[in-house]
Amino acid sequence: MWTKVKRLFVIKTRWEAYLIIYALALGAMTRGANYTVEYPGIGGYLLMAATGGAVMLGGAKILDAIRYEQDAKKAAESEEPTSE
Repeated sequence: MWTKVKRLFVIKTRWEAYLIIYALALGAMTRGANYTVEYPGIGGYLLMAATGGAVMLGGAKILDAIRYEQDAKKAAESEEPTSE
């Protein structure tokens, strides 16, 4: 049972990664918009840019990790010895 629950929190495909990144971006931009209200002027806009930049960096890392895991899985499958 716990393995089924644990599987819900694993990003397996690029499509799932894009959905996660989209959700992170929505939250970050909402927070950035609040920063522009709370800190008027250039400071608020710099904080908004920082929240967007953090999502871009995190999203790139998520996509790279998925590609790495898929490549490692393919390599492991190709190296399996055939039992005859």
